[in-house]
Amino acid sequence: MSRPTSVLYLPRMRPLPGRRAVVMSVLDIGSTKICCLIAKLTPREDGAVLPGRSHAIEVLGYGYQRSQGIKSGVVVDMDAAEHAIRLAVDSAERMAGVTVESLIANVSCGRLQSEIFSASVPLAGDSVSEADIQRVLSAGSSHSLTDGRAVTHALPISYTLDGNRGIRDPRGMMGAKLGVDMQVVTSEVPPVRNLELCINRGHLHVETLVATPFASGLSTLVNDETELGVACIDMGGGTTTLSVFVEGHMVHLDAIAVGGQHVTMDIARAFATRLQDAERLKTLHGSPLASSADDRDMLTVPPLESDSDLPNQIPRSALTRVIRPRVEEILELVRDRLTASGFAGRVGKQIVLTGGASQLTGLSEVARRVLGRNVRLGRPLGVAGLPEAAKGPAFAAAVGLLIYPQVAQIEQFEHKNRRSGWGGQTGYLARVGQWIRESF
Repeated sequence: MSRPTSVLYLPRMRPLPGRRAVVMSVLDIGSTKICCLIAKLTPREDGAVLPGRSHAIEVLGYGYQRSQGIKSGVVVDMDAAEHAIRLAVDSAERMAGVTVESLIANVSCGRLQSEIFSASVPLAGDSVSEADIQRVLSAGSSHSLTDGRAVTHALPISYTLDGNRGIRDPRGMMGAKLGVDMQVVTSEVPPVRNLELCINRGHLHVETLVATPFASGLSTLVNDETELGVACIDMGGGTTTLSVFVEGHMVHLDAIAVGGQHVTMDIARAFATRLQDAERLKTLHGSPLASSADDRDMLTVPPLESDSDLPNQIPRSALTRVIRPRVEEILELVRDRLTASGFAGRVGKQIVLTGGASQLTGLSEVARRVLGRNVRLGRPLGVAGLPEAAKGPAFAAAVGLLIYPQVAQIEQFEHKNRRSGWGGQTGYLARVGQWIRESF
């Protein structure tokens, strides 16, 4: 098969200004909820305990809406999804007192794939220049050319100089040959394009799209974890994602199209009840862990038709027996994907569990048993102004989108044979970038 002459790179955003505050808007689009956050990012001089933090984050506006038209991260009803997005953004705009024209959004659809590529180039001079780094990064990302897929992220992990590995910043070093190991994340074009089109229909420009597992890791992990090795599992409504961080870099990610909604559907089918009642049962009484009182504790299950049948009475143990197999299935899938990635040994004994479905009572204990590692529940860290309702694991990805602009500079390089956007145009982002360069 002939090699493509160009590859589609999803739009990348410009680095944040180092000396002035900016207002950013983000949109977390999930299968169960859509959340918009508007925040002020202010440069700070003190050292950060959290990865990638160069700016303090203060949330100014918050909008939350029950998701519609989204299934496992994929747009299945454009009109319904657009309406829900617009409502969430409107709520955040009213609270912040600003109008959102562009935003950062997350992506978990498109069968995300993560691969590591190596490339090398001869140095143009005696020492490594910025131009040499640009050339080797371009060469590394070009290895990912694949028909029908778009590059979501191209992240340098480490450099080599004349065969010496593990170099974090080779600028100014002497040598003859510069190499790089890069993690390239790709996704199928159609579902990602539909997601962006859905946002555009609400008269909103997408500055950049960030893989959900990357965003979740940015908001819930601390430096020691990312340096020593850690896996972050985000259990959402329709998708469970995995990200692996080693030596301060994300080195792998994956996504599985199963999540908390599947547990809810199992309950609804098992006890012939409505989805909303099944969700309530799961949230208030559900657990994958059995207790000695489960056979004695009776739960009321509303019927499908409220005016036709009397409510059923079931022991809590019956609910546990429905929940446990699905939870174990999800965790076993994650364990198998982690093993297949080749990074299981680098993770060590630390797992961070986050996402809305991670709040199920007893889930952490089951995760410790299935994964064979220490597990802690991850919540968004280091953000001021979050409403109480948004401080839990369900909002890890949304907060991570606010952190991403602080690390976006690692992806700023000119890709060889680059084709930006959906039609070969650099579009809105390029115009904004040009305006910034000309104005400041």
